[in-house]
Amino acid sequence: MGTHMEIINESSGAIGCGIIGVVLLSLIWGSWRILNWVWLRPKKLESCLRKQGLNGNSYKLFFGDLKESSAMDKEASSTGISISDDAVPSRVLPFVHTNISNYGKKSFTWFGPIPHINIVDPELVKEVLSKNFNYQKAKSNKLIANGLTSLDGEQWAKHRKIINPAFHMEKLKHMVPAFYLCCSEMISKWENNIASTEGSCEVDVWPYLQTLTSDVISRAAFGSSYEDGRKIFKLQKELLVLILQTLSTVYIPGATFLPTKRNRRMKEIDKEIHAILRVMIDKRMKAMKEGETSKDDLLGILLESNLKEIEQHGYNRKDGMAIEEVIEECKLFYIVGQETTAILLVWTMILLGRHQNWQQRAREEVLQVFGSDKPNFDGLNHLKIVTMILYEVLRLYPPLVRMKRVVHGDMKLGGITLPEGVVVSLQVMLLHYDHEIWGDDVKEFKPERFAEGVSKATKNNQPSFFPFSSGPRVCIGQNFSMLEAKMAIATILQQFSFELSPSYTHAPFTMGTLQPQYGAHLILHKL
Repeated sequence: MGTHMEIINESSGAIGCGIIGVVLLSLIWGSWRILNWVWLRPKKLESCLRKQGLNGNSYKLFFGDLKESSAMDKEASSTGISISDDAVPSRVLPFVHTNISNYGKKSFTWFGPIPHINIVDPELVKEVLSKNFNYQKAKSNKLIANGLTSLDGEQWAKHRKIINPAFHMEKLKHMVPAFYLCCSEMISKWENNIASTEGSCEVDVWPYLQTLTSDVISRAAFGSSYEDGRKIFKLQKELLVLILQTLSTVYIPGATFLPTKRNRRMKEIDKEIHAILRVMIDKRMKAMKEGETSKDDLLGILLESNLKEIEQHGYNRKDGMAIEEVIEECKLFYIVGQETTAILLVWTMILLGRHQNWQQRAREEVLQVFGSDKPNFDGLNHLKIVTMILYEVLRLYPPLVRMKRVVHGDMKLGGITLPEGVVVSLQVMLLHYDHEIWGDDVKEFKPERFAEGVSKATKNNQPSFFPFSSGPRVCIGQNFSMLEAKMAIATILQQFSFELSPSYTHAPFTMGTLQPQYGAHLILHKL
């Protein structure tokens, strides 16, 4: 009996030692991985980049350049600038602008332990954007929208193929009446404001333009009025603010799973948006199964295209999008479709408010093409001066001031070997303000530079205009956005002249996209 007990005790002891050993090895391995992540690998990457002629600040443990960058952002956003000032890039991108001024165009910055290589060469930007399978999108928060813009590889190719038909010009033509209806409602609100005054009044047009573009998405994408889509719009705005707050801190693996107040609220919002869209999609699919003709809105075209893709492959679900994937694409319609066009419109009104000569030239063109009639699809596509103005606004105030791509596998770019895992930061705004590319008048508002189109706008006809990205992943909704913007500007110019209010403060800043920090206060005059 005693012998048996001794054997059991020895076995138990051996098991206990084994467990302790496994725990110790796990701790050692975990500690090594953390040390490698926060120090060893960043220093190795820094050495590799410096040997190839790239310069930047020395890596600081865990935070990198984040503290300095956040402090400069805060300082830059504390005051406005003169609209005649040429300091837009330094206000919008203070840290990167300073970094490149100090270290040159071959420079890097640190976002936590990850080096970001600044790319300010149009040829290299084109190369990165053309090799979309090698340089993939930096992973974004999936709560925003896990749709086309955040997908990569075969999944991206599948979604792009299915969504493409919804953005063909022939399909967009049918959405023009919805664009006009939404613009007319905004114009009516402004006319009501002016009715109580003597023909003019001050209006902050920014919230009105946000409402306009969300209304357009609700009607053109989902066939519902703004009121029906209002909840999604408000919820997504709240969600975006919360997500941007998390992005302003250092990335910690697993932090999004912690039950913090912010994380809980983000998940609640996502659940609400998901439920609203699910009901909307289920109703549409039920109607399609009952033989109802699909509607000429983005959702109807998307569901029809998806069904065709599935049928062509014998109802193999892998060849189409699941309902969850359709929901994510709908979320993306709301965010991208609403935000970018509203930003294009607000900066257009601000710049035309300052440059009265271009406002008058645009109005003369609109009246020559349409008179007082409702703007139509064919006429909108013949607005040359308005198009030049919109392009110049996109050059000076691109909705996305930079784009990021993650290097998958060691890559050669412009004679530099980029190690796997580093991020290339394509500096769109800085390229748009490069005097070597655009000329000494680069900071001036000169729409005439686009008189012969985008390809001949630069000094050496060098493609350097990237407001909608480029290559295979060029923005699928750019025609939608431009058509909507032309409709809005045309209807506004038919009814009003406008100028900057004395209370307007010029303060472009980024909150995901490039926005007017203090709104857009204009004086509207009824024509």
